[in-house]
Amino acid sequence: MAEELTVTTECVDDIPLLIAWMERMGVITLTNEHFPAHGNWQGLDLGCVLVGWLAHILSEADHRLNQVQDWAAGRIETLSGCLGVAVRALDFSDDRLASVLDALSDDAGWAAFEASLNRRTLRVYDLRPECIRLDSTTASGYWQVSEDGLFQLGHSKDHRPDLPQLKVMVAALDPLGMPVATQVVAGNQADDPLYIPAIEQVRAGLERRGLLYVGDVKMMALATRAHLQAGQDNYLGPLSALQVPPEELARALQAVWSGEQPLQSVERPNCEGQIEKIAEGYEVQTTQTAVVNGQEVTWSERRLFIRSLLQAEAAETALRKRLERAQEALQALNERKQGKRRLVDEAALREAIAAILKRHQVEGLLTVHITEQVQTRQLRKYGNRAATTRQERTVSVSVQRNEAAIAQAVRLLGWRVYATNAPQEKLSLEQAVLAYRAEYLVERNFGRLKGKPLSLTPMYLQDDQRATGLTRLLSIGLRVLTLIEHVARKKLQQTGEKLSGLYAGNPKRATERPTTEAMLRAFEGIFLSFVQVDGRSYRHITPLSELQRKILDLLDIPANIYSSLAVNSVNPP
Repeated sequence: MAEELTVTTECVDDIPLLIAWMERMGVITLTNEHFPAHGNWQGLDLGCVLVGWLAHILSEADHRLNQVQDWAAGRIETLSGCLGVAVRALDFSDDRLASVLDALSDDAGWAAFEASLNRRTLRVYDLRPECIRLDSTTASGYWQVSEDGLFQLGHSKDHRPDLPQLKVMVAALDPLGMPVATQVVAGNQADDPLYIPAIEQVRAGLERRGLLYVGDVKMMALATRAHLQAGQDNYLGPLSALQVPPEELARALQAVWSGEQPLQSVERPNCEGQIEKIAEGYEVQTTQTAVVNGQEVTWSERRLFIRSLLQAEAAETALRKRLERAQEALQALNERKQGKRRLVDEAALREAIAAILKRHQVEGLLTVHITEQVQTRQLRKYGNRAATTRQERTVSVSVQRNEAAIAQAVRLLGWRVYATNAPQEKLSLEQAVLAYRAEYLVERNFGRLKGKPLSLTPMYLQDDQRATGLTRLLSIGLRVLTLIEHVARKKLQQTGEKLSGLYAGNPKRATERPTTEAMLRAFEGIFLSFVQVDGRSYRHITPLSELQRKILDLLDIPANIYSSLAVNSVNPP
């Protein structure tokens, strides 16, 4: 009698790695501690549901609730083995996932959870915070706008002002880019009032003072700077044109242009390892005074006048192109084009000139003259029309460059004024420039948050509460991505090694700075097979490759998180 053979498989991929990592972070334990489940809750606990769902999001780059149950149904044994408890597909139903979001939307619970997670992360990964970066972004979608709702029309950083949006403020730990405080607010809310609450969240979560907070011009409002000073923290960021008008900047730079003020060079290695000059500048001391919580605060502030060489070069190129285009547009006012009458009214012509100068941002750099001409024409007698004289009036423009004004504008290009209360021994001028230039770390992680793999945009939720919960959930996912990357790169740096095999089509290409996304992709194609033959059951998991074992070693994760899924891993007869 022929033996009956049945084979089923589950796609394992990076799920064990992700779940093991989140367990090390303490996500399951802290979730259950700070978000106690309802008394009628049955089945998989809230922490395990959250971690399982995040594993799906990070693995599949999809946060939609209606996709998770089917995904889990095809990975029951994998999820059960990784979580150490029996898992059902129903544990990841829409209702269960919605309960996770409802829990995370609780402000008090989230604040306590985030603080506990921060403290554990610092301890487990031996992180010593020195610098915090603050910035905000928006996430737009096809939502309904309500009067007091989260989704509002506002200034869109997605360049979609036509779509409602919510706003996310993130405080990230440098240089990881790992979020340590996350705020979700209405999409029409201004950035300025968000900074002080975010700073307070960081202080509560990290229990550290003396940190350097880095942000853009919106963080540099006097009230925020004073708040940081009063709390014994430092700040660094650029001042706006309202805080330092162009006229004031020009006066401050007179000593530079006359040669009286020497400049300090700022250098860094380029991609080829050669040292190159990227900026130059100098600093002055000022005194600032403000009122914080009813108390007057006075402190010494350093003003750093910095000229970026690349920015100055690019800005000059752009300026000269705008001048050329403006001149062409102004000269075109003299031309008669088919289907369009030439302007003959001086007022209309002046209005058109002003619009061109404004559009190309060259006001004061071009001198435009308007010339009026009157021509007399003799009209002969024709039929019943008597001979007559007609005067025709025309106006024309001529354009000249104001070379003195252009030269002055060029001299100002690339200059920016930064402010900090950090002493020189803690933050030199060169360190300040390099620190601010690393602001791209936050932007990169906003890309991860809004795009793949976390995919905040577009958001498939209409409820404010659950939208808040989802944003907070994805911020935990962003912590996972940044921590994995940090640990792997640190280990490679310590050993002087590079990781190869991550790039399809170029297996020999090596890197000392692998991304988490690339390392997770390396685990694609791992399957757990179940073989039933003649009443006997066997399990088999795809053997790990050398690259996969290397990644696990870099992350200090034992390979048995995979092999243990196939406890009876033998070759079936």
